[in-house]
Amino acid sequence: MTGDANVTLRRCDVSDSEGAGAHLTGTSRTVLVDCTLRGIDGDGIRLDDDARAQCSGTRVDNVRGRGLHVGGAASGVFESCEFQRTGGPAVQLETLGHPVLRDCRIHDAGAQGVLAVGTAAPGAVPAVVGADLDVAASGEDEQRTRVESCEIVRTGAEGVLVAGDVRICLATTQVRDTRSSGIHAAGSAQVTLETVRVADSEGTALVVTGAATARVRDTVLTRSRANGIHVSGEGTVVLTGGEVSHTAFTAVHLSGGSRATLSDCLVSTTPEHGVRVVERADLVGERVRVEGARSVGVSVEDGDLLLRDCRVSDSGAGVCLSTRHRPLLDGCEVSGIAGTGIEIGPRTDALVRGGQVMETGSAGIFVDEGSNASLEDVTITDTGGSGLVVWASAGPRVRSVTIARTRKNGVYVADGAAGLIETSTVSETEFPAIYVGAAATPLFRDCLVHDTTADLTLTDGAAPVFEGCSTRAVATSSLPAHSARADSQRTPGAVTEVRAGTAGADETDPREESLDDLLGELALLVGLERVKDEVNALANLMRMVKRRQEAGLSAPPLSRHLVFAGNAGTGKTTVARLYGRILAALGLLTRGHLVEASRGDLVGEYVGHTAPKTQAVFRQAIGGVLFIDEAYALVPHGQGADFGQEAVSTLVKLMEDHRDDVVVIAAGYPRDMERLIDSNPGLASRFTRTLTFADYSSDELVGIVCRLAELYDYQLADSAVEQLGDYFAGIPRGERFGNGRTARQVFQRMTENQAQRVAGLKEPGSQDLTLVLPQDVPTGPP
Repeated sequence: MTGDANVTLRRCDVSDSEGAGAHLTGTSRTVLVDCTLRGIDGDGIRLDDDARAQCSGTRVDNVRGRGLHVGGAASGVFESCEFQRTGGPAVQLETLGHPVLRDCRIHDAGAQGVLAVGTAAPGAVPAVVGADLDVAASGEDEQRTRVESCEIVRTGAEGVLVAGDVRICLATTQVRDTRSSGIHAAGSAQVTLETVRVADSEGTALVVTGAATARVRDTVLTRSRANGIHVSGEGTVVLTGGEVSHTAFTAVHLSGGSRATLSDCLVSTTPEHGVRVVERADLVGERVRVEGARSVGVSVEDGDLLLRDCRVSDSGAGVCLSTRHRPLLDGCEVSGIAGTGIEIGPRTDALVRGGQVMETGSAGIFVDEGSNASLEDVTITDTGGSGLVVWASAGPRVRSVTIARTRKNGVYVADGAAGLIETSTVSETEFPAIYVGAAATPLFRDCLVHDTTADLTLTDGAAPVFEGCSTRAVATSSLPAHSARADSQRTPGAVTEVRAGTAGADETDPREESLDDLLGELALLVGLERVKDEVNALANLMRMVKRRQEAGLSAPPLSRHLVFAGNAGTGKTTVARLYGRILAALGLLTRGHLVEASRGDLVGEYVGHTAPKTQAVFRQAIGGVLFIDEAYALVPHGQGADFGQEAVSTLVKLMEDHRDDVVVIAAGYPRDMERLIDSNPGLASRFTRTLTFADYSSDELVGIVCRLAELYDYQLADSAVEQLGDYFAGIPRGERFGNGRTARQVFQRMTENQAQRVAGLKEPGSQDLTLVLPQDVPTGPP
């Protein structure tokens, strides 16, 4: 149809056309009702110039080109239509007009489901949304292309790709099973999503690049095989309501100079970070819940952050901040964290105001070296480590903070740290409430310590100042009750009536651990005789190297990096942790802590993301041991172009640049580890020693169970020990055999069987509660 034609087609069937099935040009006005266009060699429906169309109940099937193409200044309304099996984009909107798709089904496209490109010029003809093609709608929302109540499924690329200066709104629409991203906004596109669901995309659910903007409301982005949201360049996302969940990579990733505002939404369930802000990116979050992030709930690396009234829970680490900016956490809750609740990185001057940190596996809040962070009106409770840790050279300002029920110290001030802690309360700590390390000069002002066993531990050279502090219900007190306030001319670092207490600090300097005690701890491990001998030999060698250095002699070349080759459950992580502590005790590492990493922690999702990701993990390990489990996964068999190769190259350079600061241990199955080392010449030159962890024998597995029984107050009858040996001897040693893990599983089943047996006794005695008999030993597979 061309010219100024006005045509209506009802229940027509167009097939086997060499050009477009229906080509509308000029100023024509066309109505298609219940028509079918199929087997078309070109486009199904094509609109050019200033053509207008109204299509309802129309089906486009099996076309080599595009299902629907709207170009020029053309527009129209397409209701209850179906576009399927297209060679190109199912729907391509390249128009100055503002077409509307409503209740349409778009599926099985060879390329994108919906491709919107072009320039939507200001003042362009508004979309036609009524039944009468001569009536134009008004209002800002109609000044854009709209996709309403549609279903976009099984596309060969993105579900929706919007590029250029385009404005488009998707409402109550589903995008599923796309071979690439669910929705991608690029260029200077402006995309609005209202009550949209994007699921099961092979790529990221929502990608925003260039200078594009996405405004997202009440939308679900779930089950993506990459990120939930990825914003880069100068892109902007405003997300209100809805959720981002069950992603394979980081749920919300911001990089470049991008900006995002999240409010009243849920970010959950990811093996990586919940929210990650890197480079120059900026995030504002209000009333956001971040749950179930295996790595870090919220991570900021060089970017900026404002979180207000947000909750981070059930994650590996809570909030990690490392940036030159001054991020703000205002009224946030961090809880149920496996590691540290809030970690404020080196020289990061964050502000944490209000809120609470509770139920952490390690420290509540950790303030790293050189940080002048501010903490105000924060509650820290139920921590697995110390409540507040102030690391070397840090000088935070802490005001009106409440710390209670900590498994270690309430406040731990490391060697050389400083800072002001005022009007704060510490109680119910398992270690002394306050620990101050050597040369540390913190000022405690108007603080209260109460209801705890001991209030203070000082190491030699500690120089804290206490002004107006008091204690209540403290069994052993070294802190002066109602200590006098020093005048303004006091000597810096002066101590007000303080005497040294006993040991019992949290982050004890590893160099103060006895080498003999650590080697004794190694000797107590069940089995691993060859590994123990090699670690002892390494310790002796390094002790000699240390002595030569102290005597002014040249040290021989020494590589401390190791390969741990062995099957699962053979004690590799346990030995790695001891190895780091041994090196710290020798003075060859400053901290000796262990940072565990896997492929997912090191390898990025996109080009250029792997190196920064690897560098961030490596930085965490400085002064200690970086333990890479299943390290062979960095170079998957037969995948030469994998991003893991970039992670390996980055590691090799970092190992050279920090050869005295970090020890790297690569662990995994023996045969696979050989392939990893052979993949890069730099690895072969740095990993010159391999420790082989043999599978546990049946007697050694029995020994592990006996150690567990002793630890948990059980007593194994001699006949039960014999039965246990027979049981382990009969277990197949296949791929599912877990060595030490199998022993722990057997012990758990054995105690469950014992509990069931004892529950059937009328009046069990104390011996019945602890004695394990042969019938308690499991008989089936572990």
